[in-house]
Amino acid sequence: MYKNIFLKAGLTPTQAEILEYLFEKKEAKASEIAKKIKKSRAIVYKDLDEMVMLNIVERNDKPNQVSIFRVGHPGQMEKFFDKKENQIKKDRQLFNNYLPDMVSAYNLINNKPGVKFYEGEKGVWKVLKDTLASKTEILTIVDVEAVDKYLKKINKEYVRQRNKLGVKKRLLVLDSAFAREHFKNINEMTDVKLLKLNISPFSTSIQIYNNKIAYITMTKENLFSTIIEDPFIYSMNKALFDAIWDNN
Repeated sequence: MYKNIFLKAGLTPTQAEILEYLFEKKEAKASEIAKKIKKSRAIVYKDLDEMVMLNIVERNDKPNQVSIFRVGHPGQMEKFFDKKENQIKKDRQLFNNYLPDMVSAYNLINNKPGVKFYEGEKGVWKVLKDTLASKTEILTIVDVEAVDKYLKKINKEYVRQRNKLGVKKRLLVLDSAFAREHFKNINEMTDVKLLKLNISPFSTSIQIYNNKIAYITMTKENLFSTIIEDPFIYSMNKALFDAIWDNN
């Protein structure tokens, strides 16, 4: 009668059979239901307990008598749909969180550069945390004024954790009064060279590390990050960085 509707709502085949039988009989004992739908009592009791918790089925208990089960109000099924929709949203969000990693793994399997894209401060922190796991020193080209303007709090925590973990970093930074003041007190985990170039601030940072290149763009309108994992792209960028470093 309604079995297919129950299945589409997300009930198991056994639960759908139980509910359909209760719609026909109004109420029944678990043993009667099990015999009718040809399932073990243990399975039927388990499914009935779950359906009672969802208010899809009601249990009538009386002293010294076997429990009687009847259909709950059909309106409860709407709540069941709401719960199912909420779970789907959570599952989709979980999938979306892992999608960049799955795309990266797929690309690597197929000998393509792995690319991950993130938005917002959470995305920036994912990229920065990834650099903290680097087995190589981190090579960075950065617009330090943009970092101070848009990511000051995040960067402060990142520097604290990097120093604690002992991850070394070399930075190339545009020379400015701000940059000289910003880097006047650094420890042995950080080495900085100031570039005397007549170019405008670029509102970006590049992290070169562990066969990866990470870009972070920082503007009032946009805050997004990209990680490219490819040994050849990494080697090229590292060579360019080292060439600039050695000639300044």
